[in-house]
Amino acid sequence: MGVRPERVASEMREHISRIISEEIKDPRIGFITVTKVEVTPDLRNAKVFFSSLGGKDEKEGAFEGLNSASGYIRKLLGERMRFKFVPELLFRLDESTEYIIHLNEIFDKIHREKEDKG
Repeated sequence: MGVRPERVASEMREHISRIISEEIKDPRIGFITVTKVEVTPDLRNAKVFFSSLGGKDEKEGAFEGLNSASGYIRKLLGERMRFKFVPELLFRLDESTEYIIHLNEIFDKIHREKEDKG
C-alpha cells in the first residue's frame, strides 16, 4: 500500500469509529472498536476490521448491524472526507486480540506449571 492509501485508511478509521460510536443507534452493534482499515490502491474498496466484546452471538449481531448500516456510514463518510468515489465498506471481525489473549493464557498456564514443578 502506498502513502496515500495508508493516509486515507488512517483517516477513514478515525471517522468510521466516530460515526459508529456517536451516530449509529443499532442495538446489535454495542461496544466495538475499529482496529484497522485497509484500502485498495484505487480507493474503491475498504476492509474495515473491528473487534467486539461479548460472545459469538454478540459478535454476529455487531457484524450484521455494521453491514446493515454500511450505506449510512458511507454517506456520512462521503460528507466528511473528500472522495471522488466513497469506498465500498467491507466489515471484517478482527479476532487478533482474542488470539493474543488466548496465547497469554497458554503462556501463563505453562509458567504456573513450571513454578509448581520447580
